[in-house]
Amino acid sequence: MNGTKMVSDGKTAREIFDAVMANPARKKFGFGEKLAIVNVDIQRAYTDLAAFKTAYETDPDQIAYVNRISALARAKSMPVIWSRVAYKGDAGDAGVWGTRTDTEDSLQNIKYDSERHEFDPRCEINPDDMTFTKRMPSAFFETPLASYLVWHKVDTVVVTGGSTSGCVRATAVDSLSHGYRTIVPIETCADKHESYHFANLTDLQLKYADVEPVQAVIDWLEAR
Repeated sequence: MNGTKMVSDGKTAREIFDAVMANPARKKFGFGEKLAIVNVDIQRAYTDLAAFKTAYETDPDQIAYVNRISALARAKSMPVIWSRVAYKGDAGDAGVWGTRTDTEDSLQNIKYDSERHEFDPRCEINPDDMTFTKRMPSAFFETPLASYLVWHKVDTVVVTGGSTSGCVRATAVDSLSHGYRTIVPIETCADKHESYHFANLTDLQLKYADVEPVQAVIDWLEAR
């Protein structure tokens, strides 16, 4: 059987994404019996457009959607988790990830308890939700997330947040690697550029997750 050379057809990342999503033969992992909502890095460093140049917005209703599916999951006694990123004063815990740049806006200069570390105030976080600070892209890496999901007998992980091409993607790949059905609701993710956003949603759909309209998650939760 012959292989194929890399395709270069002039289509934009969004056009490719739309074509993949419109494919009637698109395969799905589907939902299991119990999900968890994992909201990745919805913090002011990445959401406060007026305060920080590192912030970005894709869907203006992103956080409202995140709050809605989180509330629905909570009402069904399903876990809701919120991660954020920050480092100690000398950034000695940022590892090699913190060596590429060194400006006041650099990743490793998001300090514990700083404004950039704060969750976006629009996030409706319940006292019984799990919250933690992570150091690396994936919300699974050296955090309590994996054991928390095992304890709660979760089989499906819904990943929201930012960026689509960074921490959302890393978390979704790790979710699949841990054996979870993984759902990425389109409207709940954000990135700096539509090419990064749609290219990574396409790749997630083709390999690692079910990329779905947020309404699919709402419908599943409301039907439980």
